[in-house]
Amino acid sequence: MTIQQLKRVFNSELSHIYPQTEVDSFYFLLMEAFFQLKRVDLALQSHQEIEIPKEFHEALNKLTEQIPIQYILGKTSFYGLDFFLNNKVLIPRPETEELVDWIVKDLKNENYSVLDIGTGSGCIAISIAKSTKARVSALDVSNQALEVAKKNALSNNAQIHFIEDDILNPLKSYSKFNVIVSNPPYVRHLEKTEIQANVLKNEPHLALFVEDENPLLFYNAIADFALKHLTNNGLLYFEINQYLGKETLALLKSKGFHKMELKKDIFGNDRMIKAQI
Repeated sequence: MTIQQLKRVFNSELSHIYPQTEVDSFYFLLMEAFFQLKRVDLALQSHQEIEIPKEFHEALNKLTEQIPIQYILGKTSFYGLDFFLNNKVLIPRPETEELVDWIVKDLKNENYSVLDIGTGSGCIAISIAKSTKARVSALDVSNQALEVAKKNALSNNAQIHFIEDDILNPLKSYSKFNVIVSNPPYVRHLEKTEIQANVLKNEPHLALFVEDENPLLFYNAIADFALKHLTNNGLLYFEINQYLGKETLALLKSKGFHKMELKKDIFGNDRMIKAQI
């Protein structure tokens, strides 16, 4: 089969499921992963015959089942770094890169201590560690998520102190931190209709959803934790539910936080908060 013929097959299998721009993106990613062919190579060598391995067919079948391409490839890029992924951790989003960028710019070259709560793949903690002089710790309740995060720290040569603990009922002892950051579960069950089917089917619900009647459960617990474990003038950063910006600010204000800032993401949604103790 030629490269050109393979692309036709690829399109015919996926064009009724995904937008064409997404199909093209999947095609380029898989062709580079399996054949080490970049876009320019595909254009110049479209009539070249290639042998298609069974793994490529398996990847295509998974795409027809709407399994995310990041899980199929087992990796993704985030803040200029490569991260290993599996379905025990969330796929990092562009909005979270914005949160990391905000923190990195605020930290400058200070030798701060940072705690990332609910680290998942480790993308926030590792990106901060690689982009600043901060000493970074990362906490998660899931041992399986921490295994992924540890692998990512190793592959990115990042020094991270990992902690397995439940922030809703923390049992470990903690020192003081200059910065605490968290992207906790914040999607209410009532918002499930807004979530893409492939996310619902494949990404860990433990890291996504909270009960409708207590949507700020994690923000409340983390804010209380921060009151005890942030240094004087310490900073707390959150990624938030876009519909609950005012409510999250009110919660933090009620606990005594000040100099609060609510920031929108690139899509114009309320997405990040910074507060000071």
